Amino acid sequence: MIIQVCVGSSCHLKGSAEIIELLQKSIKEYDLESEITLAGSFCIGKCNRVGVTIQVDDDIHTGITIENYREFFNNNVLNAIKGERK
Repeated sequence: MIIQVCVGSSCHLKGSAEIIELLQKSIKEYDLESEITLAGSFCIGKCNRVGVTIQVDDDIHTGITIENYREFFNNNVLNAIKGERK
């Protein structure tokens, strides 16, 4: 799985550095280092008024904030990896 976090100007101002930290911690917490490549990306092209844009493989998710991060991670990363392991 490849997770790209937008680090362009808009997302940077909306907290992309904090979201990257959360992703790094979660990846380590769930021992997913061998299954996930985490990368920064300049503008993904789906800017939103609130939150950061993240691309998980081919799916783009907008509006990711510290407040909704856990839901995003559980639904779009953990569930996808569990599905791949079956």
